Amino acid sequence: MGEVKVFGVRRSPYSCRVEIALKLKGIKYDFIEEDLSNKSPLLLKYNPVHKKIPVLVHNENPIAESLVILEYIEETWKGTPILPEDPYQRAMARFWSKFIDEKCMPALLKAAVKERENKKAIEEAAELLKILENELEGKKFFGGDNIGLVDIVADFIGYWLGLIQHVTGLELLTKEKFPNLCEWSHEFLSSSIVKESFPPSDHLLEYIRSWLSANPSK
Repeated sequence: MGEVKVFGVRRSPYSCRVEIALKLKGIKYDFIEEDLSNKSPLLLKYNPVHKKIPVLVHNENPIAESLVILEYIEETWKGTPILPEDPYQRAMARFWSKFIDEKCMPALLKAAVKERENKKAIEEAAELLKILENELEGKKFFGGDNIGLVDIVADFIGYWLGLIQHVTGLELLTKEKFPNLCEWSHEFLSSSIVKESFPPSDHLLEYIRSWLSANPSK
């Protein structure tokens, strides 16, 4: 199997994606907590292009960017699959993962964190959540009955967004508006592997309050 290391930050949903996938596969790894205000020489060595977390190092071979890392994990360790066998379904899983990363994440961060007084930003984020709500119709998880790639990539929606709403009072993701997404979040967070991959809610709430205090809404 070789030596596996993850350079990340516990409070980062991007780092947690990698940990969830490794734990689902039953892969042991060492987690190296990074200080993003004082990045380690090893992080800069392993990810000289973006200088960001997470980075997976397997047998001294570094892989950066969480979606790329998840694909590498799937291809390297067969264990519990996070992508379906069917080529079309695999393509769709990649499509929705990119949709979440490239469309939903920026919009949700804008609406819930950066411009939380901006009604237009909130409406735009809600429209994207509605697309995911429809995609979950009749499903337990995005890929069916088991946690897969899209669920892992959506971890911010399943955990972080609710805590941010608790702090700010924002009512973006609610059972009334998005029953499928809320039920999915409940099922996702019921997984012991997912729960142990996430930072404790009290620690994350403290960080969210501190960050929001230092970064008032525009």
